[in-house]
Amino acid sequence: MKKLIYILSSLWVLLAFESTAQDDLNSYLVTAAENNPGLKAKFDDYMAALEVAPQVGTLPDPQLAFGYFIQPVETRMGPQRFKVSLTQMFPWFGTLNARENVAAQAAKVKYELFEEAKSQLFNDVKGTYFNLYFTQKAIDITHENLEILSAFQKLAVAKIEAGLVSTVDEYRIEMETGELENQLALLRDKMRSQTVLFNRLLNDTLDTPVKLPDDLWANDLEYSKMAILDSIRTQNHQLLKLELEREMYNLKQEVARKQGSPSISVGIDYINVGKGDMNLEGKDALMFPRIGLSIPLYRNKYNSLVKEVVLQESAKTFEKQNKDNMLEAIFEATFTEYTDANRRIALYDKQLTLAQRSLNILETEYATSGRNFEELLRMERKLLNYALELEKAKTDKQAAISNIKYLMGK
Repeated sequence: MKKLIYILSSLWVLLAFESTAQDDLNSYLVTAAENNPGLKAKFDDYMAALEVAPQVGTLPDPQLAFGYFIQPVETRMGPQRFKVSLTQMFPWFGTLNARENVAAQAAKVKYELFEEAKSQLFNDVKGTYFNLYFTQKAIDITHENLEILSAFQKLAVAKIEAGLVSTVDEYRIEMETGELENQLALLRDKMRSQTVLFNRLLNDTLDTPVKLPDDLWANDLEYSKMAILDSIRTQNHQLLKLELEREMYNLKQEVARKQGSPSISVGIDYINVGKGDMNLEGKDALMFPRIGLSIPLYRNKYNSLVKEVVLQESAKTFEKQNKDNMLEAIFEATFTEYTDANRRIALYDKQLTLAQRSLNILETEYATSGRNFEELLRMERKLLNYALELEKAKTDKQAAISNIKYLMGK
């Protein structure tokens, strides 16, 4: 538990360097690290693995045996009544240390699994947070467009009453309004489901409100493309886990070789002797040390054991190469999404400004002459679409940055 607190404290220090505009998200990340049951399970797996090394690095328990002679064995010293034996088995030199090294390496593998789970959790929390932001902005933008349509409807009614335009104009506005209201209801349902998912990641109650920014921050990647690739190859937790597993199988080779070596047993026997013809007083006459050696004669078994771990090490080497190739391909796709999001932000920011200016002109023309009503509605839809696309591009950019940092093991 103390180690988990230390890890989380270090995490908080790292997050403190992020922009203050992201304080709410950073706070949610810390909450997820502290409360998520899946992450706690991975940490407990790691702590359990740490307890294996003391077990395998210890001598086997000594064996105590007691034998009672139902029919006493008569000797010159007297009848033998019972026997007590104490035996300690000693593995070949270095065997216990080799097993302990393997257990310590296995614990390192478990730690990388914990780190991978933490990075994945943070990426999931960020991704869900960005989805919540976009859904909330979509709700706000749809509300604004409904207000615009409401103003258009009042203008159309005034024109209809003056006999300047057809009643069809009002009907078309009502049709447009109905579609937007249906879309708004869908967005609200989506917001509820995303909130539940977000709170589940934090292990919080389902309906806890999520604090969202008014405008999403505009962070960029702080690293060059080559620096990111280098970080993925050296810091990605999946690759680190595979490398540690390869090293673990390398250490297992030593254990396998040691298992093909003799084991030594040391013991002592005590035999109780009663009174006999030559032992009038009665005497515990027999107590002597004993040493034994196990001889590993069947070499095929031990040779196969060594070959098995050699092949497992080779398999992990190839698995790591394959994972490295896959991660590089994923990074290239994600980096393309990042650059595309940057282009779309610039595009839709410009398009939104032009659409707003065009809408103002068309609204003025319709108010004065009743012309270009179809173009007015078409421009209103474009304004809605550009506003949504701009926010989508912002969230896609930050999601891509989050995914890249996850690949970098951050």
